[in-house]
Amino acid sequence: MSGAALGLEIVFVFFLALFILHRYGDFKKQHRLVIIATLLAWYLCFLIVFILPLDVSTTIYNRCKLAVNSSPAESNGSYVTPAPSKQKCFKPWSYIPDGIMPIFWRVVYWTSQFLTWILLPFMQSYARSGGFSITGKIKTALIENAIYYGTYLLIFGAFLIYVAVNPNFNLQWNQLQTIGIAAANTWGLFLLVLLLGYGLVEIPRSYWNGAKRGYLLMKTYFKAAKLMTEKADAEENLEDIMEEVRKVSESIKYNHPLRKCVDTILKKCPTEYQERMGRNMDDYEDFDERQNSYPSEKSLAKLHKQVIYSVQRHHRTQVQWQILLEQAFYLEDVAKNESSATRQFVHTFHSQEPENKIIQYFYTPTVEWYWECLLRPWFYRVLAVVLATFSVIVVWSECTFFSTKPVLSLFAVFIQLAEKTYNYIYIEMACFLTIFFLSICVYSTVFRIRVFNYYYLASHHQTDAYSLLFSGMLFCRLTPPLCLNFLGLTHMDATISHKNTQPTAYTSIMGSMRVLSFIADGFYIYYPMLVVILCIATYFSLGTRCLNLLGFQQFMGDSEMTSDLIDEGKELIRREKRKRQRQEEGENRRREWKERYGNRDDSTRSRAVHTDQKESSFSETNANRPLSKYARSNGRTERDRIELLQDAEPLDFNADSVNDDPLESDSGR
Repeated sequence: MSGAALGLEIVFVFFLALFILHRYGDFKKQHRLVIIATLLAWYLCFLIVFILPLDVSTTIYNRCKLAVNSSPAESNGSYVTPAPSKQKCFKPWSYIPDGIMPIFWRVVYWTSQFLTWILLPFMQSYARSGGFSITGKIKTALIENAIYYGTYLLIFGAFLIYVAVNPNFNLQWNQLQTIGIAAANTWGLFLLVLLLGYGLVEIPRSYWNGAKRGYLLMKTYFKAAKLMTEKADAEENLEDIMEEVRKVSESIKYNHPLRKCVDTILKKCPTEYQERMGRNMDDYEDFDERQNSYPSEKSLAKLHKQVIYSVQRHHRTQVQWQILLEQAFYLEDVAKNESSATRQFVHTFHSQEPENKIIQYFYTPTVEWYWECLLRPWFYRVLAVVLATFSVIVVWSECTFFSTKPVLSLFAVFIQLAEKTYNYIYIEMACFLTIFFLSICVYSTVFRIRVFNYYYLASHHQTDAYSLLFSGMLFCRLTPPLCLNFLGLTHMDATISHKNTQPTAYTSIMGSMRVLSFIADGFYIYYPMLVVILCIATYFSLGTRCLNLLGFQQFMGDSEMTSDLIDEGKELIRREKRKRQRQEEGENRRREWKERYGNRDDSTRSRAVHTDQKESSFSETNANRPLSKYARSNGRTERDRIELLQDAEPLDFNADSVNDDPLESDSGR
């Protein structure tokens, strides 16, 4: 089994990252390089989280081997490590051979750092550029990142000059590398604690509030009112941009050198606007730069950038509005079915997407009623209590993990108890649950935050390339300090535990933080305590209240503006519901009309064709017979004549079969 667990997790994490990226990105429309770079960044970060528990269990086994091979009691500084018996020191099922983990961590870590500090910022500017060629986009990206890269080079150069001039410093390459890693981890830890303090409170509270009756529906009404405002703003912005495109398209004719740039812009416009504006290819007009003022290529690149952004934003708001409508209709159905006596879940509207037959077979209306109206609220409450317990343990451990005698961090206590019995399964499960909960609190906050319209991760394939790349940057910067914080909570980091034991392979590539003692003994120890203040601020919604005071509408139950937006959203949902009902009623009437009269139309059409064939053959075979013999009887009823006139198709008669009977001629007409 050596290395098998590592291989399985590598494959599993890849498909997990691919699945999540498919939910947020659009593989068909977005550039392949954007998808590959974002997938690689997410994959490496998720991989670190999943592989680190294996590193911990392997390190504990290696410590056991060193203790067995050494003296029965070996003094290591201020403590004594007892040598365990050989029967207890057995190889874990997920053991990774020596030499693999250091190489693995080195490749993963430095690849993620290259992505987050060099490649992804460059690709962000490239994806957001409005250039019309690859060279133009690269040039724009380099110019935009010149200040970004120049700032880091200036700081690093000043530091090197200071070290070279000062005789007290004798830094080697390994120490410079450690300083660079410490600087990156310090920046990441600063942001990590902010996101962690929000997620530790908001995640349990969201599930607890989700169990309340009517809470999700009221919040959906609130979202509907805000989204309608954003949707109207996006439509207005798109109209303004399309008006500018129309003016540019009319001024630059097809024989102008910049017409190719205009055609590129028109291709990015929606189809209805393209048909409305046209290509202006019919009017031939020679351009004269001395008489007419034409836009420059730089202004066209700016317009191209605005078109891409406005079209993507307009499409995103349209899709989100439809999704929010479906969610609101479903929540209203849940509220309506809670008082149902039949205990059968009844939907107001049928699902527009085809349902899976297997799910439809097991998830019957009765099962759906019991889950939605009875079981799910209690499940959410239990889950909220479990998550809140984990949050309390994390907050306590963040404030006490620096204490080694006695050990106050609960995560360190759990790992040390399992280490005494060498229960590797328990060690790996405890480590995985701990780091998984920490990563969920941090990563979920990254998915929730929104920086105006510049950074926003929208599901259902509505996230733009800039936001995807920015999320990859955040993940790569947050994951290394997150893992170091986890190792500190479990006392697997020698910098925290102050034990001279074999470090984990992940800690070994970070180098000794003793080079910067004020960071190792100061910032890394005391800054995580700030999570207590952030959790208290999140619990009392101080950030939400501040944003609400600044004019950014937030969902607050005791706010008058929130109540007004809920009423507005409720009216919008009611209006859309009536519109949907009228559409379904019209479709039902057309379906019933087709079912009622469709068979008659088919039989009438076949009867007319049969009559046509019969009359044609009849006229050909009996052309020489007396015409009066085939005259129609005057006793035919008026209803038969009307039916013949309405249903029968015109018949082609030969000249020999025409008669002079008035009734027959009327019937023919």
